[in-house]
Amino acid sequence: MNVSFGSEFNATQTTDGAAAEKKSEGIAPVLIKQLLKSAEGNFQMFGMTFSMVCIRAIVRNIETSSTKITYLLEDNTGQITAHYWLEEGDTLKAPDVMLNKYATVYGSVRSQGGQKTIMVFKMLPINDPNEIVTHVLEVLYARYKAEQYASSFSGHNFVGASKVSTGFDMPSSSESGLDGKKLAVLQAIKTHQSPDGINRNELKRKFQQMKESELNSILDFMITEGFIYSSIDADHFLSTE
Repeated sequence: MNVSFGSEFNATQTTDGAAAEKKSEGIAPVLIKQLLKSAEGNFQMFGMTFSMVCIRAIVRNIETSSTKITYLLEDNTGQITAHYWLEEGDTLKAPDVMLNKYATVYGSVRSQGGQKTIMVFKMLPINDPNEIVTHVLEVLYARYKAEQYASSFSGHNFVGASKVSTGFDMPSSSESGLDGKKLAVLQAIKTHQSPDGINRNELKRKFQQMKESELNSILDFMITEGFIYSSIDADHFLSTE
């Protein structure tokens, strides 16, 4: 089994009176129990706040409506519901996952009626059981690095902190071999300041010298390879880094 932890996250701090919040741009690998016991808002680990988490769990139930698909997810620590919002009721764009099979889920944590739930950004079937074991190792490693990071900066100012190696996220674009036009498009998606992601039309305006078919091909490639994912609909994109 090959486990790789070669990625990074940026740490920043905002101050509101005496309160301070450390934020990470990475994806935190977690177990369901951690989400169920987490505080309100985005998931936190040793004071570090993550806007996105990753779990690997069994799909125990699937309910489809005109606007969303609701999943009941289970690992050996608990169960949690997850919602995947559909674009105008288009069930053909639903994640390709099966009942009672494992899936990898990327999403943000929300509270609804006092219950934790996941807003799904991306959901993929798991065909290799080694991915489950790997995920547990990633969870343990992430917790260790978060605790180490919190301890090393305890009582210090986080403003201007540089990139810190953690393994919370996927390999960086440079490590993954992206270059040229693909790298330029990825950087435009990563630097866009919107929680909904950048719109396809805005990317077209940014890269007017590029044919629309070529841009669409690049976007499809990066979604397939896991560099980006569609967010609120099929035409808005966010980086997984």
